[in-house]
Amino acid sequence: MLSVLRIENIAVIEAADITFDDRLNAMTGETGAGKSIVIDALGALLGARASRELIRAGCDRALVSAVFCGVPASAGPVLRELGAEPQEELLVSRELFPDGRNVCKVAGRLVTVAQLRELGLYLAQIHGQHDAQSLLADERHIGFLDAFARTALTAYRAAYKEWTGITREIGALRMDEDEKARRADALQYRLDEIENAALIPGEEGALLERRNRLRHAQKITGALDAAYAALYGDEDRPGAIELLDGAAGALAGAERYSEGLGPAALRLREIGFQAEDVTEELRALRGEMDVLPGEAETVESRLELLHKLKSRFGAPPDELLEKAAEWRRELDGILFSGETLRKLEERLAGAGKRLTLEAETLTAARQKAAARMEKRLVAELAELDMAKVRFRVELGAAEPGPDGADTVRFLLSANPGEPLKPLSKTASGGELSRIMLAIKNTLSDGEEAVTLVFDEVDAGVSGRAAQRVAEKLRKVAAHRQVLCVTHLLQIAAMADTHFRVAKGVSGDRTITSVDRLGYEERVEELARITGGSRIAEATRGGAAELLTQAEAWKKEW
Repeated sequence: MLSVLRIENIAVIEAADITFDDRLNAMTGETGAGKSIVIDALGALLGARASRELIRAGCDRALVSAVFCGVPASAGPVLRELGAEPQEELLVSRELFPDGRNVCKVAGRLVTVAQLRELGLYLAQIHGQHDAQSLLADERHIGFLDAFARTALTAYRAAYKEWTGITREIGALRMDEDEKARRADALQYRLDEIENAALIPGEEGALLERRNRLRHAQKITGALDAAYAALYGDEDRPGAIELLDGAAGALAGAERYSEGLGPAALRLREIGFQAEDVTEELRALRGEMDVLPGEAETVESRLELLHKLKSRFGAPPDELLEKAAEWRRELDGILFSGETLRKLEERLAGAGKRLTLEAETLTAARQKAAARMEKRLVAELAELDMAKVRFRVELGAAEPGPDGADTVRFLLSANPGEPLKPLSKTASGGELSRIMLAIKNTLSDGEEAVTLVFDEVDAGVSGRAAQRVAEKLRKVAAHRQVLCVTHLLQIAAMADTHFRVAKGVSGDRTITSVDRLGYEERVEELARITGGSRIAEATRGGAAELLTQAEAWKKEW
């Protein structure tokens, strides 16, 4: 349940703290006052894409934070992946910055927007004012049916992926013979060039290092010779090793006169041994500097060849060895394509059988679910003042695709004697809103009690139908928290908690406030919805009577 929502610097909302109750929360206000901004802020908190345009003009950051109580147990694994344990009160926040950065936190721990979105599925579901329009697209209906049926597509999609993969391989092998011959010649030419080059892994790096040594051979050998002479000495002067040995011997000879001389002599001898090791390394390096006749030209020529290969094939020499292996496999596939094709066709036959079996299983599950969905939606729509409605889920066959081998289309007859027709050709705006509400309520059955948020799903509904929608929302709210942004008088009156969103001016800035209404304020707001800016006493009396009737209905229900 959404307990508290804090909004700072979101569009026209400078700051708002909203405390919700656990049943039906209604939010009303003039058009443009900022009701949908509250929903947008909540959506951002749940991981929806948030434009930097949401940030209030002139502000360097925006913040949305909320406390959720009674977090569903199913959210436990997601929370643990984020390093947080399930808890009675969960704090979630998201900061937005003008440069596009986001700082998201769950229980004080930093998370990504994607992780926030995953967790948000367990906290609240937002149904926007344009959701009903998706019912007009027949291709979306299969998703509604699968959601109702809790259809698992994993096995079918694995079979479909296998089948399409083999189909693509066969298509590639069945290219015309001239194209295959041209491709084979091109591959063989590449392979011949690579094989003639006799590439060695790591060769380029070694050659570059050798070329560098050859280019600076005189300086390197001079430095090596000078270092060697300094360590070993020559005919004219002793080297450092000899001097170290002499120093150690002198100290050792006087050790009996002072105990501290012995350790010093030992360290000098160790230094001498290390110096001898260094001279051996220098001798070896000096030997490597011996240049063979023509070696510089050989190294340059080899590097030039490697550079040409790199430029021609767009990859460094080490990667060319891997590419050559790929080209060899492709060439073998072409040269032996007949046998390969036969084996692929055998695999395709098996994959086709598995795909057909999984598609038939999926179709059978959808057919059973369609019958249940029809009955459930007819019952739901009857409660929404569509008692004479007929609703059918029509399944048809299709070529296998990512979602099965079925087409799904919703058909409706809203009036007795009228034939069933596609929703896009028969449903009015108000009927679409009620159908979507019925579907959303049906889909939420069996789920843990996440918060349901409806943003003006009552579009096109009025009169008695509006009263039925209000009653349905209140029934849903008996089992889970519902937040509804509405223009309907009946829904606002049926709410357990009523908020008014109002826009005003403070200084030279427009600000929006969100206020929780008491009884008298509710009467005034309902009267405003009914009568506009000029409110008569009779209108206030009617609003008060509507509140009384709503409370009586709740007690009786």
